[in-house]
Amino acid sequence: MKKNKKLRFIVILSIIFLLALTAINISVSYLKTKKTVEVTIASHSEEIANTIAASIDINKYEHFMHNPVENELFFELNDYLIDIREKTGALHVYTLEIDNPKVSKIMIPGFSESSKATYIGSVCTVPEKQVRKAYYSGESYYTEVIKDPQFGDYISAGAPIKNKENKVIGFLGVDISAATLDEIGKLVIKSNLSLFIFNGIFVFILLVSFLVIQKWYQTELSKEVGETEKTYQTEFKTIINSIRSIRHDFVNHIQVMHGLLKIKSYEKAFEYVDSLKKEVAIYESVPLKVNNPALMVLLQTKWIQAQNNKVETTFKTCDDSFQDIKTIDLIKILSNLIDNALDATMEVPENERKLCVKCDRTSDHYLLRVTNTGTPIPVKSADLIFQKGYSTKHLKEGQVRGYGLYIVKEVVDKYRGTITFQSEKNRTTFEVSIPIKEIKKKAP
Repeated sequence: MKKNKKLRFIVILSIIFLLALTAINISVSYLKTKKTVEVTIASHSEEIANTIAASIDINKYEHFMHNPVENELFFELNDYLIDIREKTGALHVYTLEIDNPKVSKIMIPGFSESSKATYIGSVCTVPEKQVRKAYYSGESYYTEVIKDPQFGDYISAGAPIKNKENKVIGFLGVDISAATLDEIGKLVIKSNLSLFIFNGIFVFILLVSFLVIQKWYQTELSKEVGETEKTYQTEFKTIINSIRSIRHDFVNHIQVMHGLLKIKSYEKAFEYVDSLKKEVAIYESVPLKVNNPALMVLLQTKWIQAQNNKVETTFKTCDDSFQDIKTIDLIKILSNLIDNALDATMEVPENERKLCVKCDRTSDHYLLRVTNTGTPIPVKSADLIFQKGYSTKHLKEGQVRGYGLYIVKEVVDKYRGTITFQSEKNRTTFEVSIPIKEIKKKAP
């Protein structure tokens, strides 16, 4: 019953999400298309303005600007602009004077005689942003949609009118009606509606497919989670043991300090504190930087464990984040190799205990190498150490060994990599090579 309710909830939520996504797609498509059309119309208007500005009789216009009044020259230029407006289908074609960075003034309106009066020198609706550009740079401009209560919505563009000395003596303005923008937007929605519906059906099919394979996926996921939990539980136990060891040492140090202070042996107490400071400094700074967080935690944990056991440890890591291999698999390989190496170092005196871990990457491989001092692996065991349950160490009662290298081999085989080792005299090295191409292609 609970599963059915949960299933219904998922379906309803998915449908709501689908409808919301469709609405967003339609809105974004409409606004984007409208903006694209707006910019296209504006750019086209700017080209028209430049063409008309180049066609004006410069001598006559310059002469008019010396005495801008409604005379015969004014009417001649005005009729020319009216003729251009009718031929181009523009809303308005006119000239401007821009003598300040805030507002522009209409000089020749390009209107019919019945409506031209009082326009010379009146303020134009071109926004200050475009006026400023024209005033300071003398370049052409275009605006966004201007909402004018008298003339309706339109896009305005302007181009400089230059005399023979290439000096700007005015601007030619062109207004193009923006009435077509909404119509184009509506057409886009209609033409894309079938596509939105198809997308909706496709998403619904994906949802059904997800619900069908959910049980299988959960089964596989539980296996992965089980393995991951087992690996990290092992590492957590290591951390807890390290913390217990540090706490035990801390209590001992406090007792010693208390005893020295009680007998008023202050000089010895200071010497003891100085030695503790050096030891704490060692624990505070793990000498490496790793871009993979899980790998960083693992190496820090193993480093502390090594220090507790008086093992001289060296970590060498490259800048790679090792993102092309599953983190759990990376941890499985290194944790088992390092644990085996630490166990081996405990068989030799403290001054001979050494461990070196190297994590590197070439152009097509990950290279993981762990080297330790200790008793070498017998030649007779070379073909057996990767077998399940086999161990070269003596087992105490209740101990279970022989699974570390077996687990490493399983992971390496999954990625079609290789694991090799060299063991001679007092040194053993295990090296794992994982082909990155195989990781991307074959790893589950």
